[in-house]
Amino acid sequence: MTLNDQERSSGRPPRHGRLLDQVVVITGGASGIGKEIALAFAREGAKVAIADLNEQAAQATAAEIDSSFQRALGVAMNVASETEVDAGMARVVETFGRLDILISNAGVQIVAPVVDLKFEDWKKLLAIHLDGAFLTTRAALRQMNAQKRGSIIYMGSVHSKEASALKAPYVTAKHGLIGLAKVVAKEGAAHGVRANVICPGYVRTPLVEKQIPEQARELGISEADVVKTVMLKETIDGEFTTTEDVAEVAVFLATFPSLALTGQSVVVSHGWFMQ
Repeated sequence: MTLNDQERSSGRPPRHGRLLDQVVVITGGASGIGKEIALAFAREGAKVAIADLNEQAAQATAAEIDSSFQRALGVAMNVASETEVDAGMARVVETFGRLDILISNAGVQIVAPVVDLKFEDWKKLLAIHLDGAFLTTRAALRQMNAQKRGSIIYMGSVHSKEASALKAPYVTAKHGLIGLAKVVAKEGAAHGVRANVICPGYVRTPLVEKQIPEQARELGISEADVVKTVMLKETIDGEFTTTEDVAEVAVFLATFPSLALTGQSVVVSHGWFMQ
């Protein structure tokens, strides 16, 4: 879902919205789930910083939100780089004057059985998911603690709760995000900062599209069977979670008015995992 021409005005703020003039940084925000969240937050009146490894794509998404770049910003950021994270987050605060929400969404997927998994691939995935979450959280907290308010939302997965074959580093990283969120929730409470995790099921993003043929090769089954018997087998309706589903939950978590909802993980998976 995109912004219409009226919504994509020349820097004029919306007249209303649940996130009016709040500043959000979304890592991995140039595509997929991150982009959908960016568009949803913009519709709710937020000022949006798109942080992405692909600077050109980040700028394009920011322009889609606001062609004047008064309410949207594209930031080049490798979330596994301490230098780039600190510089990028400082640029957001310098541009918009504050930081209210962090969506830690950047991620990759590498599929292989443990016995064949390259150590360099293990380290790469954990660096992006866990080091990236830590570095962006630390930078965000420095500003949020001073403001005495903030919301940090991590993009987990049903794999924060469950496991699937061929995904050892991904499952490990996604489980780790829940632990990080719980610690941040406890430490952030004194400063009015909340931390929560969204745990989507399979969302048909480029990341998932890439996995379908990879898993088909590894498991020796057809791509259709990967979708039916692996990805969607445990759902109640055989449906993919959508980027819009995830964005709606992100808005809900970001707009919750008190510390009553913190340190929690919300599963959005068509019933794949229930708790």
